[in-house]
Amino acid sequence: MTQNPPPTPRRVTPRDRATLALVGLLMRLPFGLRVRLAGWLGRTVIGRFGAMPHRVAQAVHHFRPDLPEAEVQRIAREVPGSMARMITEVLSGPDLAALAATLPLEGPGLAALDEAHAQGRPVILVSAHFGNYDAWRLALIARGFAIGGYFKELGSPALNARYVEAVSASGAPMFPDTGEGLRRLVKFLRGGGMLGILCDLDRPQGVMLDFLGQPTRTVLSMAEMALRYDALLVPIWGIRTPGKPGFRVQIDAPVPASDAETMTQALNDAFAAQVRANPEQWIWWHNRRKGSHP
Repeated sequence: MTQNPPPTPRRVTPRDRATLALVGLLMRLPFGLRVRLAGWLGRTVIGRFGAMPHRVAQAVHHFRPDLPEAEVQRIAREVPGSMARMITEVLSGPDLAALAATLPLEGPGLAALDEAHAQGRPVILVSAHFGNYDAWRLALIARGFAIGGYFKELGSPALNARYVEAVSASGAPMFPDTGEGLRRLVKFLRGGGMLGILCDLDRPQGVMLDFLGQPTRTVLSMAEMALRYDALLVPIWGIRTPGKPGFRVQIDAPVPASDAETMTQALNDAFAAQVRANPEQWIWWHNRRKGSHP
């Protein structure tokens, strides 16, 4: 099968340089202060002067037309701060890893993960850009699990290098969204590895499934891999909480093996339940609801 050539990397822009400079300044601060300041900057700068709140409000109106307008606007104001905190935490790999080692792990899927780990059975852990997806990965690594990560490379080489360096320093292997990355990922799964992957990005090969009551383009590949490699398919969430330690890790029961669409719909349903409970913790603007979708 012919593969499309890789996209040409975007050049480092003045905006990239400004972002890297801001990250460098934040990293000089103690971890807790760093994250709080990033959240404040997200709410007051991006949330007040950027386009993000408008895009978030549009998405909330689409998926949750039942919500009062005051709640829609609250979510739109809070999301930029949540995003800024999450990015800062992910880029603070060793600090986040130390925090993650203290996090409580709960949910019916924890026993299943322990059993799969003992048996050497592969596991696909499915989450989203919600709360902090690296908090649960690092919490499981601290428990003794080897968790690989599958990620989409950023358009800016400078920003991507900073991101990969941060996440790899606190846990490896990491598999980029490339042909070579996919080949290494498959080998890792076949060897009984545990893979973390996010389900809320748009992909052109997705099919229309329900999410929050709306038809939404959704990829089937996670369920297809689980069926192909006899892997457990487990929804998992790093949920931000008030007070210390700041997160809890919720591990849902494994999705029963059936067919790819049924299993993927179960993933969508598990994610939708988290978004309903904590809507300000999801990065809403991933555009999976385009009018051009089939």
